[in-house]
Amino acid sequence: MNALVHGIRPNVVQFLHQLLQVLLVGLTLGMMRTVVPALAETEFGVPRGSFLLLGTFVIAFGVVKGVMNFVAGRLSERLGRRRVLMLGWLVALPIPGLVWFAPDWGWIVFATMLLGVNQGLTWSMTQTSKLDLTRPDERGLTIGLNEFAGYAGVALAGLATAWLATVLGARPGLLVFGGGTVLVALGLTLAWVKDTLPWARQDAARHALTDDTPVPGTWEVFARVSWSDRRLMAVCQAGLVEKFVDALVWVMLPLYLYQRGLSLAAVGGVVGVYGLAWGGSQLFTGKLSDHVGRQWPNVLGMFTCGGGVALMVLGQGVAWWSVSAAVTGLGMALLYPNLSAAVADVAPPAWRGSAIGIYRFWRDLGYALGALGLGLAAQLGGDMAVAFWFVALAMFASGALLAWLGEETHPRLRRGGP
Repeated sequence: MNALVHGIRPNVVQFLHQLLQVLLVGLTLGMMRTVVPALAETEFGVPRGSFLLLGTFVIAFGVVKGVMNFVAGRLSERLGRRRVLMLGWLVALPIPGLVWFAPDWGWIVFATMLLGVNQGLTWSMTQTSKLDLTRPDERGLTIGLNEFAGYAGVALAGLATAWLATVLGARPGLLVFGGGTVLVALGLTLAWVKDTLPWARQDAARHALTDDTPVPGTWEVFARVSWSDRRLMAVCQAGLVEKFVDALVWVMLPLYLYQRGLSLAAVGGVVGVYGLAWGGSQLFTGKLSDHVGRQWPNVLGMFTCGGGVALMVLGQGVAWWSVSAAVTGLGMALLYPNLSAAVADVAPPAWRGSAIGIYRFWRDLGYALGALGLGLAAQLGGDMAVAFWFVALAMFASGALLAWLGEETHPRLRRGGP
């Protein structure tokens, strides 16, 4: 059999199919992020001021998605990337129907748990598959493009579902949008997606010629990524805390804006600015780290993001909130692809899929811990603004820890050579 070639250019067709897949993954996530929290009280029976109850669906999502990220990484090294991707889409099929029929908030929590399974399997596979196909000097660009497509999908879904909810009603709008997205994704996976595990195995075999270290077991890889390797530990804690921001934007921001007089469409617009700034900027920030390294974009991103969150409660009006959302999105764009790229830099090909899955386990556990923390902060403080300050301070503290413990991981810059 001919040797497989690594790189975006020689694999551009399959690379584009994978980008389309992650766009659909983002659309599936985004359908639950604007309409559901904004209308939690009027449509799904969440009592006003019950911030912890409101956060339960994101807590459930974070725990499930975090676990599935870890499972997906190990599973894909045995079954292949395509089969795991297909399984993720099959799990998503009931979600729009559950939202349509939901008599109470418990159904929304269950639907979001299925969404966590879907996202853990599908988003992990789209990222891992593209890393399988590309070269080490393209990792920042690869993850930047991946996250651009995914979070552009999240933003577009927020805008689309807000409009559909206004035209058709909340439940019919989510049913039409969600059902159509999942069915298209399933069809495209069956028709055009290839398994990229052979590229990863070829890379691992080449790596084994120069490194005969045995592949570590599951627990050893988990320990190494989580705490034994200081570089990876620093990245994991930053990944966990940065999800506090996304939990805030998902749980609190739509309701915060809606209760201050914005229409559902305007709420979708502000939340969409955050998603588009995050997604669009990653076209540049991922590639940037291939030239300047991962460490300083990651640290700068943590502080920029924390500053954007603080701005949200320091002013009023659509323009102010939109600028604050854009600053927050830019901070996320600086750190989001480059934290993942740092993990890919350090982990050998033989267990890179597992390492990325473990990092994503900790990162997405941040949804659960963040939603719990901001829910408690708002509940105890009696005001949603307290939750924004909780998240901003957590980002500043985590950024400082990353600056102290983290190191540059880019292969060329780490060696100090060309």
